[in-house]
Amino acid sequence: MDIELGISQTALAGIGLLFGLLLGSFLNVVILRLPAQLKGNWRRDSRDFLGLEPETEESVTIVAPASRCPVCKTPIKPHDNIPLYSYLFLKGRCKFCSAPISIQYPLVELLAGLLAAYFAYQYGLSSTTFYSLIFSYSLLVLAGIDIHEKLLPDQITLPLMWLGLFANLSGTFVSLNESVIGASAGYLSLWCVFWAFKLITGKEGMGYGDFKLLAALGAWMGWHMLPMIILLSTATGAIVGIAGIVFIGRNKDMPMAFGPFLAAAGWLAFVWGDKILSGYLSLFNF
Repeated sequence: MDIELGISQTALAGIGLLFGLLLGSFLNVVILRLPAQLKGNWRRDSRDFLGLEPETEESVTIVAPASRCPVCKTPIKPHDNIPLYSYLFLKGRCKFCSAPISIQYPLVELLAGLLAAYFAYQYGLSSTTFYSLIFSYSLLVLAGIDIHEKLLPDQITLPLMWLGLFANLSGTFVSLNESVIGASAGYLSLWCVFWAFKLITGKEGMGYGDFKLLAALGAWMGWHMLPMIILLSTATGAIVGIAGIVFIGRNKDMPMAFGPFLAAAGWLAFVWGDKILSGYLSLFNF
């Protein structure tokens, strides 16, 4: 469904940019707090199961406690928490203790703003923009969490998969048949790779969250985009991994998060997949 408001594409992109910057601040909260909330829940459930006394530490959720400096614990006032602007104004340091502020904050805010501006410019106020932003922001959050925690939470991957199937009930991106086959093939393809690798080496090469993320990507884009996503993500991951070993001395036995590469490849396929495929096939005159 499209909504006509008589606003130019450029103006919509500007509004989208501002909206995305504001939402990017919340996405940072989810990236940093959702894993802490999940770990707290797991510890509480474990202690309940073992009959131990509850923890006395302050619980962390998406909405509480209020934003504060992770070093000096000073609460951050709203005027010091303006997306992108506050980081630049404070020169990347805490106003109270001068501890450096992670570059993640402005980067996620900027990416969120640019994503909203791009889709608003391309599709206006439409269901396609709405779905595209949910898809893109989910991938952004999943990539951020996986970088920090080597974790792709079911609380995001599974709803993302079901939403992709729902969006394609009416063929928003692909037909429902392609969507269902894509979700099934996405999960089973990496599941087979996982078990083949484990049987050969005795080691686990990836986590189950990667299967679920690829299933979600298949649900949104259909099975025909899966080979491109797998090829792009594995090639990029291999290049980054080898570069880390060669240039910064990264331990080759240290696990590396695969989710960010899957998320990036999935987003590229979502936005430009058809163009990439047609360009590739044209090289071989197919």
